[in-house]
Amino acid sequence: MNKKFVLLAVIAMAVGSFFYFDLNQYLSLEGLKNNRDQLHDYYAVNAWGMILGFIGVYIVVVALSLPGATILTLSGGAIFGAVAGTAVVNVGATIGATLAFLAARFVLRDWVEKKFGERLAPFNEGFSKNAINYILFLRLVPLFPFFLVNLLSGVTKAPLKVYFFGTMFGTLPGTFVYANAGSRLASINSLSDIASPGVLGAFVLLGLFSLIPALYQRWKSRNSNLPAPSTEQK
Repeated sequence: MNKKFVLLAVIAMAVGSFFYFDLNQYLSLEGLKNNRDQLHDYYAVNAWGMILGFIGVYIVVVALSLPGATILTLSGGAIFGAVAGTAVVNVGATIGATLAFLAARFVLRDWVEKKFGERLAPFNEGFSKNAINYILFLRLVPLFPFFLVNLLSGVTKAPLKVYFFGTMFGTLPGTFVYANAGSRLASINSLSDIASPGVLGAFVLLGLFSLIPALYQRWKSRNSNLPAPSTEQK
């Protein structure tokens, strides 16, 4: 209990400091555009320091469910390029989401269940039927906010390994879209320029494809329970 209390206090202080010092001002599209050249110059002279520092910041933002992950993904594309930015962001997002998952499971369970209890039923049902396809669907199709999937998944029976790899691969398409947009930062005036209906529709199709194995298994299971056709001869 003492360890749990200390961890809760650290989380509360970190989140409180983020808002008290108005650090959110640096995680805005305008802030990114204003500082893009300085960030790129620093990356040119200290590549590994920039990569590791960026991953660290991304992990903290996602693990604490702070606002700004979208801007950070754009930043990854602006600093590292579309492909390298996707890889760097994916590492930070996966580790951060896993830490949020573990925090919800072992530290914040009571709060999460009280806060989002009415939304837990479909998550439990989905994970109980086919965990890997369900987490892929949730990551590919933006039905729920990223942080909410992290927290609610943590209080289900979803296996950690399935959640980790489902998040790693499920976030890749969306990450590439935003990182690629970040590599063309000058042409973006608002986040709505990125999340167009066409892009969202593509994510929906990807999510539906991820459900095909689960739907096939359900169809196969139902057919196997049907009575065999009669072979009785007249």
